[in-house]
Amino acid sequence: MAAQAIHQFAECITCHAWSPDHSMIAFCPNTTEVHIYKFFTDKWEKLHVLAKHDQIVSGIDWSRSSNKIVTVSHDRNSYVWTQEGQDWVPTLVILKLNRAALCVHWSPKENKFAVGSGAKSVSICYYEQENNWWISKVIRKKHESSVTSVAWHPNNIHLATTSTDGKCRVFSTIIKGVDTRGPQAGASVDWKFGEQIAQLDLSPTWAFGVRWSPSGKTLAYAGHSSMIYFVDDVEGSPAAQNLALRDLPLRDVDSFCF
Repeated sequence: MAAQAIHQFAECITCHAWSPDHSMIAFCPNTTEVHIYKFFTDKWEKLHVLAKHDQIVSGIDWSRSSNKIVTVSHDRNSYVWTQEGQDWVPTLVILKLNRAALCVHWSPKENKFAVGSGAKSVSICYYEQENNWWISKVIRKKHESSVTSVAWHPNNIHLATTSTDGKCRVFSTIIKGVDTRGPQAGASVDWKFGEQIAQLDLSPTWAFGVRWSPSGKTLAYAGHSSMIYFVDDVEGSPAAQNLALRDLPLRDVDSFCF
């Protein structure tokens, strides 16, 4: 149904995200807007248009529990949209970027989200209630090129990234006052914010799409050369397996079970 829905709306879709119950879809039709459609009986109907960005929207994510939408754009801005009655109300995000924002993903606890950018950096954003905005801490000087995708470990602290420098990296994103030392966090709380936990140099081409398994024991990411890499024990002694596919190029990894 996803392919049918997207094909119906426009010839070019830059990014999209499904509502928690998959009854609605939010997408950017290669413009500055985000359109929200809902399926009724036998057709899709437009319900809302989110218009705040000045350039093409490059990333959307729809949180599963809090029902918030986060958008990022080539205009270097991001907004968190909250539904109030029949309207979606935007809240400003302070990204601290000097290049386009390219991708975005909510953390498992939905108290943070990560934004990859063309500035070779990743912004880790969290809510500051006193000022009613989302602020960020930035992981800089770790990537050699644009950050193409981000993925959260189930512990809500480790973040995996891919880049057009061909590498996949894992960082600590622990933030004092935001992250708690729960049992699932384990040894991850010993890392400082922005510390690089691992760097994987398996792809000879650009790297696109990264995802953790539900258990957090395996990391998968894709290369522009139609290779998928599965890596176990990332934090300890990484062990990798490769899978070659025929289609070019591979742009994302949706989900897998390990």
